[in-house]
Amino acid sequence: MPAAGRRLAGMLAAVALAACAPVQQPSEPAAPDEPQPVSWGQIEALPVPAADHRIAYGEHPLQFGELRLPAGPGPHAVAVLFHGGCWRAEYDLAHVSHVGAALAAAGAAVWTPEYRRVGDEGGGWPGTFEDAAAGLDGLASLAPEHNLDLDRVVLVGHSAGGHLALWLAGRHNLPASHPLHAAPARIRGVVALAGITDLARYAEGARGCNAAVQLLMGGMPAEQPERYAAASPAGLLPLGVPQRLLHGALDPVVLLEQSSGYAEKAGAHGDEVRLEVIDGAGHFDLVAPFAPAWPRVEAAVLELLD
Repeated sequence: MPAAGRRLAGMLAAVALAACAPVQQPSEPAAPDEPQPVSWGQIEALPVPAADHRIAYGEHPLQFGELRLPAGPGPHAVAVLFHGGCWRAEYDLAHVSHVGAALAAAGAAVWTPEYRRVGDEGGGWPGTFEDAAAGLDGLASLAPEHNLDLDRVVLVGHSAGGHLALWLAGRHNLPASHPLHAAPARIRGVVALAGITDLARYAEGARGCNAAVQLLMGGMPAEQPERYAAASPAGLLPLGVPQRLLHGALDPVVLLEQSSGYAEKAGAHGDEVRLEVIDGAGHFDLVAPFAPAWPRVEAAVLELLD
């Protein structure tokens, strides 16, 4: 489908989903001279930079990732970037392509796995989680050819992607008999941008992204308690790696309590966790390299990779 057609289809899907990716509205009206939070429309309007490589990590058409490389011969530290979009098929990795390009320009290789989502064949529980894990594991096969430094890897995720990044860092705490259990990930830490950390709490909402949780999990928490226990980062603590949580103070899509409550709980479990609340920022400022919030995102990633 031509790029213009894809853009139109995405706009129609966004309307149909009725606020899965809402336009940002601050909790209080901003003064005329104050900058407004970044909107989904501004993110969609950004050009989609081509990746250096598109590489399959599995047999399904959606089991692929995009690799962006920084200048120089390497070895390159790696940011593994998971996109958000309410775990819904309507939102793919294109909207974080500019994030990948910005991090590559800052000196990190960026591997962005796509994954099956709600609405895709095999998406939801457990396919979405299996793909996130396989996408991360696929990094090892890329390292020799592209000179990637597997001793300097950080997971980065926005919104639903922040959920997946934190979950991947904690799935070693699942029972050894669980099919999604794995050895601790070989990572330096996690940067969660407006990450969804507690699925059961988030599912209490009745609209937009909140309503997508039961589609992801195949039911509400009372119906699928074991799945929710295995899928929520807040239930898999301690992760055992440093965590940087960045959250816009004006975020109406993922409320600040998802990060603040998680940070308190992770600290109580002994994890090294730091929460940065960004004044004036909404949900999408954290994935907008043109926004004032961006330098703090970039600094958090590079700090863990250093």
